[in-house]
Amino acid sequence: MKVADRLAAMPTPALLLEESRMLANIDRLRERTARLGVALRPHLKTAKSIEVARRLLAEGNGPAAVSTLREAEMFFAAGVRDILYAVGIAPEKLPRVAALRSAGCELSVILDSTDQADAVVEASRAAASPIPALIEIDCDGHRGGIGPEDDALIRIGCQLSEGAELRGVMAHAGESYGAVGEEAQAEFAERERAVAVRAATRLRDAGLRCPVVSVGSTPTALAARNLAGVTEIRAGVSTFFDLFMAGIGVCATDDIALSVLTTVIGHQRSRGWILVDAGWMAMSRDRGTANQAVDQGYGVVCDAEGRVIPDLILASANQEHGIVTVRPGSRATLPDFRIGARLRILPNHACATASQFDAYDVIPAEGGKALARWERFGGW
Repeated sequence: MKVADRLAAMPTPALLLEESRMLANIDRLRERTARLGVALRPHLKTAKSIEVARRLLAEGNGPAAVSTLREAEMFFAAGVRDILYAVGIAPEKLPRVAALRSAGCELSVILDSTDQADAVVEASRAAASPIPALIEIDCDGHRGGIGPEDDALIRIGCQLSEGAELRGVMAHAGESYGAVGEEAQAEFAERERAVAVRAATRLRDAGLRCPVVSVGSTPTALAARNLAGVTEIRAGVSTFFDLFMAGIGVCATDDIALSVLTTVIGHQRSRGWILVDAGWMAMSRDRGTANQAVDQGYGVVCDAEGRVIPDLILASANQEHGIVTVRPGSRATLPDFRIGARLRILPNHACATASQFDAYDVIPAEGGKALARWERFGGW
């Protein structure tokens, strides 16, 4: 039975996951990190799904990274033990961190200030158990972190060593998302590596332990050529990929494992519009490709089998309505889809689109097998 036939009765909009593409993406990252001789710590923030995590984590119990404590709690309950909470720690969240650790979760946190270090030390003493922390290092001015030469680096390391645990350093080259092509992304990967290793060296030279040197973003993880001095690499959206990643050359459109199934609900032929039931409540408002060489609107349109329809995009979106048009400047002809026809929309940002849904409708890797449904969760 064709995929389109299996999708014909599914309520729309729905979040589709092609398992075969996802597994190929996972294998690609595993092979790369193995070749570079570092551990892989997959980031589960995009997936937010126990079933996806089971396929991502080679040993089933970690290591893994998360972006919320809700994720840490859910994945720990499913058997994941080694978890990095990769968002700067807020002091009021430390009781939840301590509770997870007391239950047996090997949870670590990140920070970049002496105030946060004081809070982690205080929480460690209250729990009578040292909470491990990694110091976030700024490698590109993208977000948080301190510079590898900052005097605060050693002060924070000393603070953590007096009641908590200095686990290591971590860096995230978020600015690599603006680097187009493998060469540019490899340069960011080297900057990320060098900055993290320099920070670790300074801590060790000060007599402090620094066992973990953690780096990663999807572009740098897949472009890195040398990871000397690094112990682990992190990546998240590489599991599914999206149009933004395709736009900077990290993946091909055919690698994108997520799409939104939608139904044609109307036409405005004089305007060149096809109306569908996937608006921004399904796709999200993320317009991340707007500043790229090719603006993909709210997503690229595919047929029900997942084949890209040339120059057809979801050009605009209301809450529950999407407007499909021919790409501006194209000479393509607008297809005449019947009311009720099924289409699929590839997302700009896999994380944002997936967050609009509570489950994946999975097209199994084994052809002809019945569709599966994998629950996903939200919350902080």
